[in-house]
Parts: sequence; C-alpha cells; structure tokens
Amino acid sequence: MDRELKKKAKEKMEKAIEVFKKELGSIRTGRASISLLDNIAVDYYGTQTPLSQVATLSVPESRVIVIQPWEQALIPVIEKAIFQSNLGLNPSNDGKIIRIAIPPLTEERRKQLVKVVRKRAEEARIAIRNIRRDTNEELKKLEKDKHISEDDIKRGLEEIQKFTDTYIKTIDEVLQHKEKEIMEV
Repeated sequence: MDRELKKKAKEKMEKAIEVFKKELGSIRTGRASISLLDNIAVDYYGTQTPLSQVATLSVPESRVIVIQPWEQALIPVIEKAIFQSNLGLNPSNDGKIIRIAIPPLTEERRKQLVKVVRKRAEEARIAIRNIRRDTNEELKKLEKDKHISEDDIKRGLEEIQKFTDTYIKTIDEVLQHKEKEIMEV
C-alpha cells in the first residue's frame, strides 16, 4: 500500500479526533473549566484577541473561574464578551479580577447537553468514515491504474479499516467520558 496515502489518512483521522475533542471542551459541564472560554475573543486595541492572550485564567475551585486581565481597562470588555458568548455565565468583578461562578446544571439541561455531545460524536464518526471511503477510493484507483497489486490493495483496505475502528473507538471513549462528566452532580 502506498505509504504516503496511509500516512495522509491517519493524519486526517487524528485531526478529526482533535476537532471533536476541542468542540467538546467548549460544552459546559457543571464543573469549571478554562476550556469553556476558548472561543471567547475580546476587542484589544481594535483586534479580536483570544481571552487567554489578554488575561491569566485559573480555576481555584471546582465551580469558579478567575480571570485576571493584564490591563484593568479590559475588565468591562471581557465581561461584555462573556455575556455575548451565550454560555449562560454571569461574570462579576472587584475592580481587579473577574470571577465566574459556574452554576450547577439542571437535569433537563444535562440531558440536552448529552444529546449535543452525542450528535457531535456522530459527526466525528462520519468524518472518520468519509476519510476511510476517500482513501479506499484512492487505493482502488491506484489498482485500476496498475500502480499496486491486488494483494497490496487488500492489505491497504484492511489497514485503513483498522485505523477507522481504532479512531471510532477513541471517539466512543471520549464521548463516554464527557457524558459522565455532564451527568455528574
């Protein structure tokens, strides 16, 4: 099997897993996590800048995120960005730092979030399967053009299937962990 083709398929599948994990990181659980704020950008001298590049973020307690802006003038800008993020978070400040108390999730909200997480997991599985399909088509094209033998294509298809199974198993494990995290009170 063409080594380059195999390498490319594996890289694409790893990227799909990475994207899936990043998406899950921005889904709120009952626990404080800095990754909740990953998609928040603030207007810093006319440029949209990620929050982590204008402030120090920390989680001193399991239900509190503390944001310490590097410039006090950014406090209202950061609070506005958090309000506009639709995460349902209410920041408060004491003039120097911003605190965000993470309220516990209701049972109904937990169930909604689990549905969202499952949908994202299915999208990630589909992405992996699409990569498998595209790679298999490329392999068959190589065989048709007589660049690889019948044995090589069979071996190649089996290897791509093994990759697919491994990455789908990874998605399922990440999904299980996130569901557990969301449902824990």
